[in-house]
Amino acid sequence: MYAVIATGGKQYRVQQGETVRVEKLDHEAGKTIEFNEVLLVADGDNVQVGAPHVAGAKVTAQVMGDGKGVKLLIYKYRRRKGYRRKTGHRQPFTALKITGITA
Repeated sequence: MYAVIATGGKQYRVQQGETVRVEKLDHEAGKTIEFNEVLLVADGDNVQVGAPHVAGAKVTAQVMGDGKGVKLLIYKYRRRKGYRRKTGHRQPFTALKITGITA
């Protein structure tokens, strides 16, 4: 069984028992979160697609903690002008362990 949830302006395909990195959420580690914006629930051949959300479906997850992703380098360069800029970015995330999917 899997579901597609929407959080942080993105959509994630989740299954029970897996760990997912989503956009940073304001929750403490160890807390439980419920996602009501479930876009799709599939259990074998039985697929429910929402318009826009599946009625009565929810996904529960436990917050594992926060972190930062890998560093991305941004390099700006203008030829023949002596212009060079090098910066970096690390996107913050929240790790979630999916504990249950109910349709």
